[in-house]
Amino acid sequence: MGGWLGSVEERLPTAATRLVCGRLRGGRRQGYVLFNPLVAHLAVGIPELEPVWSLVKGLMTAQVARSVGRALERLPDLPEWQDPALLRREVWPSFAAALRALQQPTAAPEPPIRARLAYDEALAGQLALALVRRRVRHRAGRALAGDGRLRAQALAAFGHDPTPSQAHALAEIDADLAAPHRMLRLLQGDVGAGKTLVAVLAMLRAVEAGAQAALMAPTELLARQHIRTLDRLCTPAGVRVELLAGSVKGAQRKRVLGGLASGAVDIVVGTHALFQEGVEFRDLGLAVVDEQHRFGVAQRLMLAEKGDAADMLVMTATPIPRTLLLTQWGEMAVSRLSGKPAGRRPITTTLHGLRQLDQVVAGVGRAIERGARVYWVCPHVAESDVIDIAAAETRFAELSERFPGRVGLAHGKLDTEVREAALRDFAAGRTSLLVATTVIEVGVDVPEATVMVVEHADRFGLAQLHQLRGRVGRGAAASYCMLLYDEALGMTSRERLLILRDTEDGFAIADADFRIRGGGEALGTRQSGAPVFRLGLPEGEAQEGLIIMANRDAALLLEKDPLLQGPRGQAAQLLLRLFGRAEAMLTLRAG
Repeated sequence: MGGWLGSVEERLPTAATRLVCGRLRGGRRQGYVLFNPLVAHLAVGIPELEPVWSLVKGLMTAQVARSVGRALERLPDLPEWQDPALLRREVWPSFAAALRALQQPTAAPEPPIRARLAYDEALAGQLALALVRRRVRHRAGRALAGDGRLRAQALAAFGHDPTPSQAHALAEIDADLAAPHRMLRLLQGDVGAGKTLVAVLAMLRAVEAGAQAALMAPTELLARQHIRTLDRLCTPAGVRVELLAGSVKGAQRKRVLGGLASGAVDIVVGTHALFQEGVEFRDLGLAVVDEQHRFGVAQRLMLAEKGDAADMLVMTATPIPRTLLLTQWGEMAVSRLSGKPAGRRPITTTLHGLRQLDQVVAGVGRAIERGARVYWVCPHVAESDVIDIAAAETRFAELSERFPGRVGLAHGKLDTEVREAALRDFAAGRTSLLVATTVIEVGVDVPEATVMVVEHADRFGLAQLHQLRGRVGRGAAASYCMLLYDEALGMTSRERLLILRDTEDGFAIADADFRIRGGGEALGTRQSGAPVFRLGLPEGEAQEGLIIMANRDAALLLEKDPLLQGPRGQAAQLLLRLFGRAEAMLTLRAG
């Protein structure tokens, strides 16, 4: 056996049979290429088929193969945790047989082998979540019931009745609030579906019941947006609403903290400052968390612990695909808002290569002359020597020369007052073009804005682009979203943007984004990136089907054997330990 030495004719003589091993690249027009191949006679003993393991520096495939071989020699006969009828229907081998066929293949593993192991992992995850969900939903709580008086006054100030979808979600929330267990509910909806109104009405129900409510947002910008909405709806009803954030200092902060402790403040809106040590509530009954994906699980729980058995409502403006609901949000009850409020018009989305930048700027100029207001979003604040892209500050300077006195700038590194002033100027029409980073992704509501330009759109996730696009189309006028991309992109990146161009269905976009970018860990703390499946199928739809099937199977197993004490239940406990889900077993002992 040797490397690629000598001529092709010497290493690969005509009519001879050789084994060639190496990394295969290329395809299509250029054909395939093997980089640094090893070439050997059949007698040398290179295996015709080898599994591929992830390696680190200094670790060789042969070393892993020896270790795996020794481990498989010690693999005992394990009790079967899968339903016998399922095994017969799918023609699946035992766990041990499937593992040996995958790790020491004598032939290419058949699809049932991969599917069996992938389903084992899916079932472990769904069973763990089902155990957690059962414990969460049986936590002791208290009933919060109101007379509807404050809600009626808030809706009168709002000027519209809730949509059927909002009314349905509110009914589900009310049922949880009135029940004697603690609510943990996820309120999800597409851009503009009206989640904030539902949250406000839920918080007013807590106030009607004599308790307090808190709304936590990930940024002060979004918190201040919520305060404006709450002031408009709650102040006419005599409900006192206050802001608690990093910029609230001195006497004002002392006044807010005193009001929370005494109960004079009914509803507080804030950022991470809400769960700091010095914040005490007289009686926190409902905690609402907006944009949950920006908070850690521990932070969410810290806010809930400020109250005695406080209910929790989590909102997300990012539509969540069905698979992610099952794998990451399974411990929560879910209310979904469908559709948009009346009067919203479709948004026309177009794609433009960066070479068309001058044409885009000219089109923006024509829109401004017609009285339009325009967002221009950049992926970074300042230019970098490492990343050669035009960032917000550079683009602001260039567009200010083109449209003097009509351009504002907003990004996260600006002082809060400076950023807020830029947003106020844009909302009031004192500026026509706002150059910004993703600080405007949520919480910015300017119905007069009708044009959104996103520079280097290929650097954003689809769900995030959908959120940005949702900043326009909030009024009655026709709206447009222009996505600028690098022409050097591969086909996959272009296809991602085409999905956004062709649909405004946030849930379809979220499903596509989940398959492309991944959804993070199910029971861990990582909330983005590739799904953590060690043995999962590479095909997105096939893996999704297994997760959905495992979700139903786990629910049925726990219905028949709640403590997992029967033969299959005990085998399932072993399954949980094998896949690192042993922490879920604590819920069996804790009740």
